[in-house]
Amino acid sequence: MPVHLSQFAQTLQAETAFTVLAAARRLQAGGKRIIELEIGDSPFPSTASATREGIAAIEAGDTHYGPSAGLPELREAAAAYVNSNYGLAATAANVVVGPGAKVFELWFCEALVDPGDGVLVFSPYFPTYPANIARRGARMCLAPLEQRYEFRPQRADVERFLATDPRPRAIFLNSPHNPTGGVATRDDLKMIADLIRGRDVAVFSDEPYDRMVWRGRHESIAALPGMLDQCVAAYTFSKSYSMSGWRLGFAVTSTRLAETLSALANTSLSCVPPFVQRAGAAALGHDSAERDEQMAAFRRKVERLVRGLNCIDGIRCLDPAGTFYAFPNVSPICNRLKITSHGLAMYLLEGADDRVGVACLGGECFGDAGGGFLRFSCAQPDEAIDEALALISRAVIDERRVERFLSAHGEYCLASDYPTPSS
Repeated sequence: MPVHLSQFAQTLQAETAFTVLAAARRLQAGGKRIIELEIGDSPFPSTASATREGIAAIEAGDTHYGPSAGLPELREAAAAYVNSNYGLAATAANVVVGPGAKVFELWFCEALVDPGDGVLVFSPYFPTYPANIARRGARMCLAPLEQRYEFRPQRADVERFLATDPRPRAIFLNSPHNPTGGVATRDDLKMIADLIRGRDVAVFSDEPYDRMVWRGRHESIAALPGMLDQCVAAYTFSKSYSMSGWRLGFAVTSTRLAETLSALANTSLSCVPPFVQRAGAAALGHDSAERDEQMAAFRRKVERLVRGLNCIDGIRCLDPAGTFYAFPNVSPICNRLKITSHGLAMYLLEGADDRVGVACLGGECFGDAGGGFLRFSCAQPDEAIDEALALISRAVIDERRVERFLSAHGEYCLASDYPTPSS
């Protein structure tokens, strides 16, 4: 007989972007052309020095175990990177290497969060946060990120969490923010730091989009006085260096916490492949110009998409302060068509046109606070972005086609209207 799944496994939900990606692939296999604006991946090749060094390392036989904390040369390069760009005073001893940034959510919780602890999460949120908090039996305490405040954290929400939660233990902070594109300012970060400094409260600072800040500059809470002792700041090569498939990232924290994270790495994955780490060190050392050219191309794509979305009646989209996502409010369209925002996303993919679909994500894929929004990635050629905009503008006024879609997918019928954005 089949073995019994744990309670955790029975309630585990995968990251929805990959679920929609699978649906897009299924439709493509059936002959439908899909404009993929759902997955947060780079359309560019991995940067040149990283690719050359990775291949050379494989050919040189650098394909065996390495230290669990990471190769010294990558840890040194990562420390130099955050010091020169974000004002930290880190050394290699403050750095731990991992397979991307996502794993540090898990290790942060394993290192610092106990069952019953409260963890403040700003919502909408990256969809793997709940699972990694739940693994520890902790409680996710939500605070809204609102369009009217440019999706930035608000002081009152942090104060409320610290004052009313019976066991406030951690804060998950994501800036630049996925899915909204909001960027926490230095004042925002100083506000949080001042409220928790000296308290037994830790911050997971999720910073994979650190090179995609379009207004102002990226700031890390880990650079503020005393915060390195209370913070794990996570970075990845996936976005900035187009190395998503290499699975490489690193975290910066206190030396005490770095030793704990290294032990967690040792007991879960042994190490990140050394040839991958050598590619990352080469990227940090030699590929900044190529990286910045790619980031500039992303910025142009973001502007193009946002400009086009705001030309469609019923859509209000902020120009994101960072990331390569647009997060438009589509609540007037959803309310008129009586369709959820996730349903609207699936309609654009499956039902709006027989030959072409647009893959995007409904905002509720990022928590209830995302209801009434869509998330679009900009990782497509300009002509594909323009084609997607044209299809969306036609699709949202074709009420009969929406009705046919909803008749076959009643789960996407909107039970009550979303709040509409203020003018």
